[in-house]
Amino acid sequence: MTTSSKTRAAPTTSLCRHTLTSLHYGGANLVDDLMGQKTFTEVLLMQILGRTPRPVDMRMADVVLIVLMEHGLTPSAIATRLVYMSAPENLQGAVAAGLMAVGSSFVGTMENCSRLLDRLQAAADPQAEALLIAREHQARKQPVPGFGHHLHKPVDPRAYKLLDLARAEPELPGAHLRALETLSRAVDTVAGKPITLNATGAVAALLGEIGVPTEVMRGFAVISRAAGLVAHVVEEQQSPSGRFIWETVEQAIPFVAPDA
Repeated sequence: MTTSSKTRAAPTTSLCRHTLTSLHYGGANLVDDLMGQKTFTEVLLMQILGRTPRPVDMRMADVVLIVLMEHGLTPSAIATRLVYMSAPENLQGAVAAGLMAVGSSFVGTMENCSRLLDRLQAAADPQAEALLIAREHQARKQPVPGFGHHLHKPVDPRAYKLLDLARAEPELPGAHLRALETLSRAVDTVAGKPITLNATGAVAALLGEIGVPTEVMRGFAVISRAAGLVAHVVEEQQSPSGRFIWETVEQAIPFVAPDA
């Protein structure tokens, strides 16, 4: 055993402890302090942020969780329905399959947008930096994270409602909201036309306003979408669509023999 391994401090946790007769989340007694006293969102924020959430934090988190829960037969929902069709005894596997689709292209894009908002807030000239970001993405022929939507045009109504709710909260500092507005103007300028600000772009600003680190934001999408995917499992139980999806795809994609 090396000297460094002898002196290295043992890892610790501040999330939960239990005894034979009690269980504690952080410093709170689960039975006496939380059950029947706090909401799920309040305890979620307490555990993730490591502090007592303010009412404004819970309002913003609640609306974000509601917005991200559902968007129809998206890749995540289709994956859940197909896996549930294949293994109906494994509900958690079906939900987990859908959650694997929460990433940088769908549902989880607020993380990528938030990185850009962090970059703007650190810049000496945010407007110039926003134009640089927009031009970089244009040169790569890539959409700026948080902008554009294949279903909602010319506006994503979810995004504007989220921003209206955040602007109505005087306790929020507003830095992330201003950064998003700066980036939106730059994206429009470089594109030469209005580009849809989508819900995950607004979500990035709202979560940033309540102090959620960029690296954690996708976790809120995972939490929210898990609830939506359970609802898809329920609907699949009542009105199965998995086999129809399978057969539709099989018929729509013809077999082409490889070249000899």
